[in-house]
Amino acid sequence: MELKIFQKGFNYSQDGTGNRLVYHLQGCNMRCPWCSNPEGIFWESSKTVKTTVAELVNETINSRLMFFDGGGVTLTGGEVTCQFKAVRELLIELKKVNISTCIETNATSENLKELLPFIDILIMDFKHYDEEKHFDVTKASNKKVKENIFYLCREEKEVLIRIPLIHGFNDSFKDIDGFLNFFENLNTDKFQFEFLAYHEYGRNKYDELNLPYPVENGAIEAVTLEYFKKSFIQKGHTVVQT
Repeated sequence: MELKIFQKGFNYSQDGTGNRLVYHLQGCNMRCPWCSNPEGIFWESSKTVKTTVAELVNETINSRLMFFDGGGVTLTGGEVTCQFKAVRELLIELKKVNISTCIETNATSENLKELLPFIDILIMDFKHYDEEKHFDVTKASNKKVKENIFYLCREEKEVLIRIPLIHGFNDSFKDIDGFLNFFENLNTDKFQFEFLAYHEYGRNKYDELNLPYPVENGAIEAVTLEYFKKSFIQKGHTVVQT
């Protein structure tokens, strides 16, 4: 089965535990203005490389010595579930050869739960608690995201939930209350939360693609980031920084 990838390389600790071989898969169903990998949004780009599951499994097996400190393979994007069937096959094959697996996802897929038996580390975004605001900015609904969070809570699955904080989108006092209220009655004992302050690391890519950079004044105050962290900790949630 074939996969489309636009970037790969090793990264330590930020895409799962240890040193990991990270594959960026082509295609995404969201249009987040702050995306740091705009070349991965659409189904094709100048960086797209077509490969097969068998080729990736062979490459990861040959990379085993680099998977130190609990490392392995991480699939990210774009959005990995846009290539769901091939991703599922790849995860299954990686587990057959005892390679640690991680995916980073926006959690909009209704089939996400099918991947869970083959995932060692699940990292997911939760960009906004309000469906209308979420759709207006990302062009995708957060309904399935919420449903997947409910499922993960019920099944007591371990997950790292990342909340990107963007000025004017989700960084107000009202937004802190909105996020906390959403998780108020959920069993988040197995959850970890990480807050990601807006950055412009991918800005130069928009120039390379001849695209206007779509965000103005996206940076948040340092005190805002700390307030989000403290507010979640005070409610008994586990907050981490990878």
